[in-house]
Amino acid sequence: MANRDSGYRAFLLAQLCIGMVILALMIFGPKPWNWAHWLGLAIAVPALVLLFVARFQLGGSFSVTPQARHLVTHGLYSKIRNPIYFFGEIMIAGFFIAIHRPVLIFFLVILTPIQIIRARKESKVLEEKYGDEYRQYERNTWF
Repeated sequence: MANRDSGYRAFLLAQLCIGMVILALMIFGPKPWNWAHWLGLAIAVPALVLLFVARFQLGGSFSVTPQARHLVTHGLYSKIRNPIYFFGEIMIAGFFIAIHRPVLIFFLVILTPIQIIRARKESKVLEEKYGDEYRQYERNTWF
């Protein structure tokens, strides 16, 4: 179990480092400091923070493939079933605005349906394992 915890912490640290690199690119990369840059930062930075809060709250239940390790219903998960997907997409939109490439937001036209499909698969796995408990949770949360 200790090996699994250290692997989880290493993976979480790697994700945090990637997020910090993205943030550094937004802040220190070459660009004019105009309203679009400030707007992008105002969108991306809080989304990045909330993304990492959600990832931390998910803990060892995080997986790339749909798995029902634990039903996480606290913190951000008490209001949003998929905060990592939600805040990840907001962060991406803010990043594209901040680097003065808002046209890349159309990338979300492709990403959003993929995230919805992933969320539905996860929902199905969780419902199979937790039944009525999950269905009640689903009724009380958004996406």
